[in-house]
Amino acid sequence: MPQSAAKTAALLASPDDIEAQFYEALQHADLDHLMALWADDEEIACVHPGGPRIVGMLAIRAAFESVFQRGMIHVHPERVRRLHSGDCAIHHVLERVQVPTEDGGTPATAWVIATNVYLKTALGWRLVLHHASPGSAGDVQELVADAGILH
Repeated sequence: MPQSAAKTAALLASPDDIEAQFYEALQHADLDHLMALWADDEEIACVHPGGPRIVGMLAIRAAFESVFQRGMIHVHPERVRRLHSGDCAIHHVLERVQVPTEDGGTPATAWVIATNVYLKTALGWRLVLHHASPGSAGDVQELVADAGILH
């Protein structure tokens, strides 16, 4: 196995690996790297905050290409809740996004609530859904609050 293929296989060994690379690709506006993380399936989907459902590799690529025309996305996963069962993993993520201000001063902080779904494929773990919705600073507390005993 060539060195680059071995490195890629190792990096796609878990949903956490894919997620780390996803956010790294967003932070570097690396469209090719970002798209390599998606499953090769016609039903993959993406929803950007406040946007429509985007389905399929070509449509998702076009959407991210449009986003990257404005530059890198300064996004950092702050809180992650993980559900993992067999060949499927679901991550609920609170994202902190640094948004440049018009005056060039200190960037403003925006919050996004995202759900990332990963499937284990013959090529390793791959992203099949990224669904992001606008959030708020109050969501930080909501996500880390102890649920307590239900019964």
